[in-house]
Amino acid sequence: MFADLIRRMTAPAPDRIPDADARLALGALLVRLARADGHYDPVEKSRIEAILARRYGLSDASALRMQCEALEAEAPDTVRFTRAIKDAVDYEDRLAVIDAMWQIVLADGERDAQEDSIMRMVAPMLGVTDQDSNAARRRIENAG
Repeated sequence: MFADLIRRMTAPAPDRIPDADARLALGALLVRLARADGHYDPVEKSRIEAILARRYGLSDASALRMQCEALEAEAPDTVRFTRAIKDAVDYEDRLAVIDAMWQIVLADGERDAQEDSIMRMVAPMLGVTDQDSNAARRRIENAG
């Protein structure tokens, strides 16, 4: 179902992808992060839906979250998938997804080592500096 999107994103010189596809790719990255610790809890699903609804002006993002879950299941390894997003999605969207990723990491009140590892790996692969990622984490922690 998502094979064409994945093929376009992982092409040697990918074009920018349409907004609808960017939504799916960024949402799938949130799902991958939420699943990283082996527990994909209702609070994480709810947080993903809230992030997607707010970001894309949706009243109900449950269908989009489920599409993101399906894409995540078909997506290549995190390294290739993240690099594909970097090449196919504008910087502002990548920076916003780091913020959203920290919301997912901190959603259950625990910072799992696997989630931290993914954040340390993903931020630079998305072209986001450690300083910007840490600033996003502090904003989320202080808002909590």
